[in-house]
Amino acid sequence: MRVEHARMHAKHRGHEAMHAEMVLILIATLVVAQLLLVQWKQRHPRSYNMVTLFQMWVVPLYFTVKLHWWRFLLIWILFSAVTAFVTFRATRKPLVQTTPRLVYKWFLLIYKISYATGIVGYMAVMFTLFGLNLLFKIKPEDAMDFGISLLFYGLYYGVLERDFAEMCADYMASTIGFYSESGMPTKHLSDSVCAVCGQQIFVDVSEEGIIENTYRLSCNHVFHEFCIRGWCIVGKKQTCPYCKEKVDLKRMFSNPWERPHVMYGQLLDWLRYLVAWQPVIIGLVQGINYILGLE
Repeated sequence: MRVEHARMHAKHRGHEAMHAEMVLILIATLVVAQLLLVQWKQRHPRSYNMVTLFQMWVVPLYFTVKLHWWRFLLIWILFSAVTAFVTFRATRKPLVQTTPRLVYKWFLLIYKISYATGIVGYMAVMFTLFGLNLLFKIKPEDAMDFGISLLFYGLYYGVLERDFAEMCADYMASTIGFYSESGMPTKHLSDSVCAVCGQQIFVDVSEEGIIENTYRLSCNHVFHEFCIRGWCIVGKKQTCPYCKEKVDLKRMFSNPWERPHVMYGQLLDWLRYLVAWQPVIIGLVQGINYILGLE
């Protein structure tokens, strides 16, 4: 027994220094990668967002196939198929008049489902931590797995739909001509036309619509309800689509549960970094360790 113990110590002698080097490489790589990502995002936000969105979409697919998470794969395929169709419609020229409303309705639906799923998952995790799962005779590990799974589903698809919607919102608005990044619209906005979808507004602001209402922003521009909700909530735009004035969300969304939550948005940003870039950084660290002969 003592001989085997001595052999083990001899085999692992000097590994403390090696482990210290590996920790230093990990910390240095994380710091450098974070600085590079911040600079990239500030200098070239369009390419950064496109690459991040692509990795957010593809990276989980690798782990799903590798770990045989077939339920997640099925939902991923369905979401990808519909989103690909909607994105295809949003990037066509000329833009079909019904496309903006289709895009915003789809992403608004996914936003609500992902938000509700995340809330239920979070409540399930908290109930398990407080032991309330025992009241329903559910094992702690089963309840925790259920809660974490729902929380991940809600956050992951919440990030994806927001990023896809933002890309589609920019493309459609610039195609219609009422919105541009420079702030100079290429078309003049009539009082009876929605600047998001370019279609006629038939319901007055003071009237109650059968399908949807008409909203007037603090800058006095009017929009279809689904369009401006999609622009602000789904497309992450906090300014008027036409004049760039900051949108008064408190006037537009009277119910507190309808307002976009800053904390929820920050959580989605953190998850975006975790899913899209963390595997790349860890892979880079492992590659550096392999080149330096560190095990």
